Amino acid sequence: MWQRLKRLLRAIFGGLIERAEDPELILQQVIRDMRDKLPQMNENVAQVMATQKLLEKEVATLEREITEFDAKIRAAIKQGRDDLATAFISALQEKQVALERSRQQLEAARRASEQAIRFRDNYILQLKKRQQEAMQLIAEHRRARIQEQLAQTMASFQLGDEAGTFEEMREKVARRVAAAEAKMELASTGVESQIAEIEKEALSMQVQDMLLAYKRQMGLLPETPAATLPAGETTALPEKTLGPAEEEPARPEPTKASEG
Repeated sequence: MWQRLKRLLRAIFGGLIERAEDPELILQQVIRDMRDKLPQMNENVAQVMATQKLLEKEVATLEREITEFDAKIRAAIKQGRDDLATAFISALQEKQVALERSRQQLEAARRASEQAIRFRDNYILQLKKRQQEAMQLIAEHRRARIQEQLAQTMASFQLGDEAGTFEEMREKVARRVAAAEAKMELASTGVESQIAEIEKEALSMQVQDMLLAYKRQMGLLPETPAATLPAGETTALPEKTLGPAEEEPARPEPTKASEG
């Protein structure tokens, strides 16, 4: 039971923390923390290098003192002062022991300085790398946030009703356009039919007139009497002639033999 309760609490608080965490702020804080460590690291490197410098000076001093004691020993021996020579030899031995110890410490200090400098340089490289990664992640996080906001904005428009209205109006306009086109087509067809009927009737009248003209020329119909006109006025009737190939040949007159 207790395990289930702990799991539930972790899930609740974990979810709250997860929602409250801002990746951009957290990454910026991580970079600031790494930058804050750099001055202390430089201070540590400086202290190690200072120890190295002190040991270098100490070694140089001991080497100089040993050289001086060596000269004093030789001078005391020349003067027959063995007591002084013995004292100088004791001091020389102490300096030699101190020199050996200082040299060992100096070697260790040099290794420590090299390691500290190398660690500091690697840390700076890692800091630069982390900064670049943080900037990239921050840019991606901002882009994702903008996309989420855009998606929420687009979802809030509720395009369903407007889309239905547009579709309804589109159908209504299409019906009106179709009706107008049909009316225009009917009107145009009526006028064209009337014109065609008139032309057909006129053509029929022309054909009838031509037929009557043929019959009159062939003597099958009597000539139409001229209308009575006032004295002194004549009316020139238009002559309807046929083509040369279409004129009827003259009828031969009956002979006397046939009459008998």
